[in-house]
Amino acid sequence: MPDRYTLRAQTPDVQTYRHLRSASGLSPKTEDAARTGLANGLFSVMVFHGDDAVGMGRVIGDGGCFFQVVDIAVLPEHQGQGLGKQIMAAIAAWLQRQVPPSGYVSLIADGQAHQLYAQYGFAPTAPASIGMAWMPKDFC
Repeated sequence: MPDRYTLRAQTPDVQTYRHLRSASGLSPKTEDAARTGLANGLFSVMVFHGDDAVGMGRVIGDGGCFFQVVDIAVLPEHQGQGLGKQIMAAIAAWLQRQVPPSGYVSLIADGQAHQLYAQYGFAPTAPASIGMAWMPKDFC
């Protein structure tokens, strides 16, 4: 990681979380949803440029059987510096320590992000399984 960046195991506050998601091109989340979700996460990591949060990643799940990597986000002006790799390295290290042998870790790879995730042992599940989603009609 370039010297001007620091990585910390830290959960973002609601405002920072919502900003990093939207500015990085991820779907928006309401303030209430973000507050609840952040309080129930298993692990979070953030990247700072000075005092400014410029990236994040989280793990959610039940802490025993199922884990999901979510919210991998780096602000566009800080992309291309290896920050996504640093976020994933911290998450992968946490997963190695915390996930029991029977645990299942999943993620949804948008666009070309599958190339990053493959470097940390993630592989496509198709055709054995496919990702599916449901969203409330009022939000779509």
